[in-house]
Amino acid sequence: MASFTEKKDSCDFTKVAENVWKLVVRFPFGMREVNCYLFKGKKGYTIVDTGDFHETAKETWNKVLASVFPIEKIVLTHSHPDHLGLAKWLKEKYSVPVFMSDLSFQTMQETKARFAVSHDKYEAVLQKHGGPTLPKRNFAREIPKYDFEPDGLFKNGEQVLLGDDPYEAIRTPGHAPDHFCFYNRKKQILVLGDHVLKDLSPIVAAWSENDKNPLGDYFDSLDRIKDLPVKVALPGHGGLIEDVKARAESIRMRHEHRLKQIVMSLQEGEKTAAQICRDTYGDMAIKQFFAPFMATITRCLYLEFAGKISSRLVNGQILYFLP
Repeated sequence: MASFTEKKDSCDFTKVAENVWKLVVRFPFGMREVNCYLFKGKKGYTIVDTGDFHETAKETWNKVLASVFPIEKIVLTHSHPDHLGLAKWLKEKYSVPVFMSDLSFQTMQETKARFAVSHDKYEAVLQKHGGPTLPKRNFAREIPKYDFEPDGLFKNGEQVLLGDDPYEAIRTPGHAPDHFCFYNRKKQILVLGDHVLKDLSPIVAAWSENDKNPLGDYFDSLDRIKDLPVKVALPGHGGLIEDVKARAESIRMRHEHRLKQIVMSLQEGEKTAAQICRDTYGDMAIKQFFAPFMATITRCLYLEFAGKISSRLVNGQILYFLP
């Protein structure tokens, strides 16, 4: 297979391990790019994650697949649109089977049903925590990304073939409740998805009112993978990670710093998560409100679960305070 690197208006396609290639797929919204991986096997290539649905991303895949056929299957780390968005298109155009976890399939069905009634899953969470009203969106446009049936499901602890090699499917909730990493112990290759990133701290958010303690789940998930022997770590965004344990510990330390800031903020009295966010993030909370705000909510839930802060509902809003 030819290996090449193109400029940022197209794609980067590079070999990262024996029989493993990294493909950067770009699109002009959201994260703007995602790392997809191709694992070579005797029956063809296994694609891990797809990029979001956009003509630019389709062009990238058309160009690459013209040179690396045949494709055996697609495997998904989780159901966020930048990782799943082109699965249906690839499945139909190239007759490629798609495999995902049982939890991702359940999440995908729930997302499709919610979009059918144009329901913003963040709205109730934001309002209760003192956040702004979100602009109205036509969620029906998002339904086609999720409107397909997977060809197979895997569960936590099961083996998934990437190329010809077996990888353990390790459930790692936090960034998403249905998030999975894949680990090959013999080759010491770890597919991280969005669980650990090199230059960014993955968003860990209460995506709905059903998420009770996602940061606690995330910390547990970091512990689940950080001590694995790893020679090649493949994240869903950005560059490869040389030391997974050090990066995981760095991310956790950053969260711990923010947790201490929240407790300090509440020494002034009870506040909404939006007010705490402005205290702890300063100007960043104004320039990039959504991610810091969702992270603040998550941290407040974690501290309350740990008994370090308390909350009460006043006029439809949640106020946090020190017990």
